[in-house]
Amino acid sequence: MKKGIAHHSIGDPFDYFMMIKSSSKGIASNGKPFLTLMLKDATGEIEAKLWEATPEDEELFRPEELVKLTGEVNTFRGRPQLKIQSIRPVQPTDGVRKTDFIEKAPVNKEDLMDRITEAIFEMQNSNLQRITRHFVQKYQEALLTYPAAVKNHHEYVSGLAHHIVSMLNLARHLKELYPELNKDLLYAGVILHDLGKLKELSGASAPNYTLEGKLIGHIPMMVQEIGEAAEELKINGEEVTILQHLVLAHHGKAEWGSPKPPLVREAEVLHLIDLMDAKLNMMNSSLKKVRPGEFTDRLYEMEQRAFYKPLFEEE
Repeated sequence: MKKGIAHHSIGDPFDYFMMIKSSSKGIASNGKPFLTLMLKDATGEIEAKLWEATPEDEELFRPEELVKLTGEVNTFRGRPQLKIQSIRPVQPTDGVRKTDFIEKAPVNKEDLMDRITEAIFEMQNSNLQRITRHFVQKYQEALLTYPAAVKNHHEYVSGLAHHIVSMLNLARHLKELYPELNKDLLYAGVILHDLGKLKELSGASAPNYTLEGKLIGHIPMMVQEIGEAAEELKINGEEVTILQHLVLAHHGKAEWGSPKPPLVREAEVLHLIDLMDAKLNMMNSSLKKVRPGEFTDRLYEMEQRAFYKPLFEEE
């Protein structure tokens, strides 16, 4: 059996290393404390409960720590859960590194950066180009390492840049089909729409939400930053307001976290390609974990649907 958690089925024993993605304390019905651990490796993640956790356990088992576990893959409320039999921190003699347990984008950082740079060079509107270049230069290192989300889609190292590049490629094809689209505005919206996540999330390898992320969110933070950048660059014009609107509206609906619905054509297109890329990434990630003829787990962000993997393979 392969060692990654995604290759384990219900009832399988587990005996390997994992990284702690998050750790939270709870109190059981018997009054004793426990830890809920979200564990991850390069293939996927799984929740586990550490019952009767001590204060020492709370100190040892923190986010981004590597641990050696034995146990069994079970289910709880329809979702896989690892029943822990033993757990300990990784020792130097174990010969494992954090990088071994971190999923990365399937495209290297240099190629992702090249595509983003290419898109900026294609822009003809100097105001949109200058604002976009300003942010890419300001946040380049984080942009190329951060995930696009804590979970659900592009939740891996360089996931944000991978998400942006996939959307840029969709935008390019849509411009060919619909020449009326303003490519510069759409490209700028694609590159900047999620950059607020660089402040909303805590890091690249095992991200959680920052205080700013919880209380303000990536959309308002980015809208404010665009206004500040325009002032710094001495850019005045409708482009600034429209670009801010694209960021405000890219979630599409208030119930999906969008302060405004799309009221500009390119804002609607940005929302649609954002949604398409996120959903395809979620489906592809889940379908990789099942064999032909099987269904995925129910996907919360896809209206609790489980997707079937056909028995036939595309040529």
